[in-house]
Amino acid sequence: MRKRLLCSRCNDGRMKHSLILLASSALGFAIIPLAAANVQSGAAFTVMETGRGYASLQQAVDSIGNRRGTIEIAPGTYRQCAVQKAGVITYVAREYGTVTLNNRACEGKAALVLRGSGAEVRGVTFSGITVPDGNGAGIRLEKGTLNIAYSRFLNSQQGILTANDANGRIFITRSTFSGLGTCENSAGCAHSIYTGDYGELTVRESRFERGQGGHYLKARARNVVIEDNSFDDANGRSTNYMIDLPAGSRGSIANNWFVQGRSKENYSAFIALGAEQQLHSSEGLSVRNNEARFVPGLRRSSTFLADWTGASISMSGNRLADGLKQYERR
Repeated sequence: MRKRLLCSRCNDGRMKHSLILLASSALGFAIIPLAAANVQSGAAFTVMETGRGYASLQQAVDSIGNRRGTIEIAPGTYRQCAVQKAGVITYVAREYGTVTLNNRACEGKAALVLRGSGAEVRGVTFSGITVPDGNGAGIRLEKGTLNIAYSRFLNSQQGILTANDANGRIFITRSTFSGLGTCENSAGCAHSIYTGDYGELTVRESRFERGQGGHYLKARARNVVIEDNSFDDANGRSTNYMIDLPAGSRGSIANNWFVQGRSKENYSAFIALGAEQQLHSSEGLSVRNNEARFVPGLRRSSTFLADWTGASISMSGNRLADGLKQYERR
């Protein structure tokens, strides 16, 4: 089996800098410098532009208000959450992979509830987020642009959940989504990532694994770029599609690695297109150079791409296991 090496934490500073520069340039807001004079030592949350430290993440967010700012988070596990109502804020771990927001949701929604102009999250772990309606998420994006890099979403009901923003853009790279999803609550299924009607969604070089229900990536975005990711369902439980584009989408699904596991609520397809409605055109969607298979020893019939739209889809170079049909019109 060909192995794909992905990291949610990388020590190559030049790589991190160039990757974040690319993401921020693509989404149209500037890099915020991490250096600031007179930074208070010992504070859990430091606003780098002013150097002021705060014990509460919400206090740090409120101090930025309707401006641009960077909150550097000291290593530790914090049972805290925050609501961003305005501005453009970067949330960055002082050391990637050493910061966890754990088991606390604001407004009954998420560890970070975002409805400012934009946000960026780097090197932060979100873990154990649950709420009564089953939609507890690491991040609830209600408005604006979002960048995520080198972050982890673990053992929660959802990783990322968004509202609708037809002009908004989301860029996710080098992040891990593990132990997420559920279909056991009154609000319906939760997923590792679930985006509403956004303008653009990019997910690159990220890992999805050990789903606990629902889909790994469900997106109603008009345009998608889903490239160089791994979808490892070997240890999933009661999962459904690996990629679900229920309203139709244009863009690219390329160079991904898929393994379908045994414990499936629905194993009929790996990727579903337009299964619920046709809000967006899917003409020209490119599905290329992906590898898809079943866990060793599993003999099953399934479809790689199930299409409810009837659009002209470009499929090439996909390497599929025996028993896996490349395309089916439904």
